[in-house]
Amino acid sequence: MHRRRRTALVLSAAIAAAVPLLTACGSEAHPGAAAVVGGQRITVAQLEDRVNEVRRAQQAAVPDESQYQQVLASTSSLTRDTLHNMVLDRVLHRAAQDEGVTVSRKELQQMRAGLEQQAGGAKVLETTWLQRYGVAPNRLDDNLRVQLEAQKLAQKLGTDTSAPAFWKAMSTASAELRVDLNPRYGTWDVEKSSRVDAKTPWVREITASGTPQQTA
Repeated sequence: MHRRRRTALVLSAAIAAAVPLLTACGSEAHPGAAAVVGGQRITVAQLEDRVNEVRRAQQAAVPDESQYQQVLASTSSLTRDTLHNMVLDRVLHRAAQDEGVTVSRKELQQMRAGLEQQAGGAKVLETTWLQRYGVAPNRLDDNLRVQLEAQKLAQKLGTDTSAPAFWKAMSTASAELRVDLNPRYGTWDVEKSSRVDAKTPWVREITASGTPQQTA
């Protein structure tokens, strides 16, 4: 589900063009881990919790069962996309740290207030982020902090988030963190700082609805 975004999800724009230069996956050395980033585990349980937050929010927003099933079908890669974003957030934070970039609470509040005004209220903004980007309402501030961090990093580098210089910094951070994905969720492209689906048709992903789904 690689779609180009403009202001809302700034990191997605360059990911769509990812070219696989893959790192090796060593999940057997990290049982129970969906990924290991900088020596820190993202557990399968943590990933499932994050996905379930989105699913609960989606179901609350679309109480009609048939419509909810359509939402499930249209977001069938949610687990892998969520892991991608969880890893990418850590990579971005490392790249920002390397350049001395920080985000203050005041900056975050200002950004959210501006977006709420544009959207027509806090609830509308939360619904928009949920529907378009798979971000649960309770994670909205975290996501906006990521966007601000990316914007400020690009400014520090004298570029924008689609430019080679920005993604070079992200690639450097990916290499520093030695991102290691469980093969169930694909592999990590260091050069593009992007998750790449492994060509393993025998691996199946269990969705939140309990239905086995063939991975790409």
